Amino acid sequence: MRDLLRYILLPAGVGALIGLALLAFNSQQAPRPGFAVAVSGAAPAVVNIYTTQRVRPPFCERPEFQAWCDRMSRRIGDRVQSSLGSGVIVRRDGFILTNNHVVANADEVLVAFHNGQATTATIVGTDPETDLAVIKVQASGLTAIPIGDSDTVAVGDVALAIGNPFGLGQTVSAGIISAKGRMGITDSPYSDFLQTDAAINLGNSGGALIDADGELIGVNTLIFTRSGGSEGIGFAIPVRLAMKVLTELVETGEVVRGWLGLELGAVPAPGSTSGLRVNAVLYDGPAWQAGLRVGDVVLAVDGTEASAAVPVSRQIADARPGARIKLSISRGGEAQVLEAVAIERPALRP
Repeated sequence: MRDLLRYILLPAGVGALIGLALLAFNSQQAPRPGFAVAVSGAAPAVVNIYTTQRVRPPFCERPEFQAWCDRMSRRIGDRVQSSLGSGVIVRRDGFILTNNHVVANADEVLVAFHNGQATTATIVGTDPETDLAVIKVQASGLTAIPIGDSDTVAVGDVALAIGNPFGLGQTVSAGIISAKGRMGITDSPYSDFLQTDAAINLGNSGGALIDADGELIGVNTLIFTRSGGSEGIGFAIPVRLAMKVLTELVETGEVVRGWLGLELGAVPAPGSTSGLRVNAVLYDGPAWQAGLRVGDVVLAVDGTEASAAVPVSRQIADARPGARIKLSISRGGEAQVLEAVAIERPALRP
């Protein structure tokens, strides 16, 4: 009996106790399913943005009514419009990325933080071409969101949208990356969107699109919808482009783009995988001065194959004014190389 206790029952009892202890330890250490860790790291850097704009009747712009409108405004005040959106703290010194359409024409910008505190913000600069804007707050103890790599994101990767839909307060929705490099979504030649099926609604604009590690991969900006709400087709500006715009706006207050004054066909000619037809050339513009003419086919720009108009437009825009750009072209079947000097892109007419 003593041997039975020593060699069988006692070891079995000790083994059972060790097993129970390991089971309890593992149950405490096992990661929870879902993305709570990623969200908890990114959420403090996502803010709610509220803007106000004083609106005067259109006839007040006419000289004969301005004096009367000024008197009435002092007595009853101008009508105030308000809107809402989201933003992402990308630097601990107070710089916040959001959408241009969130803060455009705003007279006052209010930022509400994850902890419930709020403060006013100033507009550092805007870039309507990419629908990006940078605002700044004077506050301490800010949490900046970790910056990811939108270039290495793959279709099918997890995507989480954090923002302020319908003014409800901070909300998280989950989906995947549905597509990359979406072009032609807007009129801007610089569009290059990540597409996601994570729910994006009114108020999400300017909020964060993060990956499963909680790193920023995009700034939510627009949706395709027939109902007015999310239908699983949302778009975000890749963080690579957003941070480039932020750097320029912080350093200079504006985004300067190179320009040659030409219009290219959207896609290669039928039966060809590269080469874009020149549809228009501005007379006496940089491309014209370099010798480019309507009907030429642009084969490459600075050695990079010209396979679609949007990437070529972005490549030219990335060139600083004064930069020399080599255009490899075909004219009447004969290959030529032209050199154009980029200038600053003229401002768009309102």
